Amino acid sequence: MSQIWELVHAERKALIKDLAELSEEQWATPSLCAGWTVQDVAAHLIDNARTTTPRLAIAMAKARFDFDQQNANGVAAEKGASAQETLAALREVAERRSGPPAPLASRLVEEIAHGEDIRRPLGIERNYPPQSVQLAISYQTRTSKAFGGAKELARRVTLVAEDDNFNLGTGMEIRGPLIELLMLVTGREERRGSIHGPGVAFI
Repeated sequence: MSQIWELVHAERKALIKDLAELSEEQWATPSLCAGWTVQDVAAHLIDNARTTTPRLAIAMAKARFDFDQQNANGVAAEKGASAQETLAALREVAERRSGPPAPLASRLVEEIAHGEDIRRPLGIERNYPPQSVQLAISYQTRTSKAFGGAKELARRVTLVAEDDNFNLGTGMEIRGPLIELLMLVTGREERRGSIHGPGVAFI
């Protein structure tokens, strides 16, 4: 468990480093999360890092058990008046070990996937530690689609990383870079032409 937290903290700190280089205008860039800017996604990560089971229960009750509304409320609560305020808050939670009542590996999925939600529109590249991405993919492929995972997909295809010694699943192959396979199993759009193979037809 402590090992996964170390990986989560490493991702937070890497994102903080990238965000520290942005202008105010870049913080307002639309992210890959529909309707959210870069600053909104950062605020969402702060909200997640501060979440505990009791805090989530209260937040869900206030949102009338609407998950999307609860997320929107969390962003509004944690988003600073300026980008620098949001960055300072992100620094404050960088080493927290709290989160929603879900398997710890889900924290790693959130940090990496939302990191890409921020970085890709800004043209920022990160070489993610393969171990972190592998753990994130493994979690996603054990989680059903109803809970945001890709368990059903992994029963139809085999995911094969072309930049790492990693494969997972059964069925026809989908090949591509490790990070693109993670984007796929989190329901995000991979970079155009980055994945290929006969299994693509089963997505």
